Amino acid sequence: MALMEPVACVVDPDSGSMSERTGRYEKRFSDLAGLYGDAAAYRALSERIGDPVVYAVDDFRPSARAGDMIHGVTHMIPGRVGEEYFLTRGHIHAQADRPEIYYGQKGHGLMQMESPEGETRIVEIRPQTLCYVPPYWIHRSINVGSGDLVMVFAYPADSGQDYGIIETSGGMRHRVMVDGDGWRLAENPTYRPRSAETVAALMNKGA
Repeated sequence: MALMEPVACVVDPDSGSMSERTGRYEKRFSDLAGLYGDAAAYRALSERIGDPVVYAVDDFRPSARAGDMIHGVTHMIPGRVGEEYFLTRGHIHAQADRPEIYYGQKGHGLMQMESPEGETRIVEIRPQTLCYVPPYWIHRSINVGSGDLVMVFAYPADSGQDYGIIETSGGMRHRVMVDGDGWRLAENPTYRPRSAETVAALMNKGA
């Protein structure tokens, strides 16, 4: 078997870009419709700012083989919709037993994690913070700072992403809200707990 060649990818913390990327995707403000609790605030902000790119991802995907590794960089602008901060859509890995690593490069963010049963965990991410997202945890990134949030990430190449798990539950159990100069967790009134059968199916993925 021929060996793959090693590759060096250089991250620019200021621009949030990465050299040698094999792919890039962007999420605009319109792509985040329905994620925020205050629909009126979302519409008002959309009318005011238009449709900017809220976050972009550069990644390097050497292959989709088990045992390989995808890595990249996420760049998110600051902002708020009503009392909620800008956030990513969030996902669980399609192969739910796969973990992920995030490493802060710039800014102040949160990694919001939720277990299949609905437990919430928060890890604050600042420059040089290494965040480990264990297997089976739903996760999303939130920019709670006044400037751009830039994070490097890495996860097994066969992980895949399941974005529908948050939507079908009416969002994550908690919303991250503005609290003075900081943040707080608030119960999400539209959240629907997952059934025991759904939780068992998730926990059996990849097991």
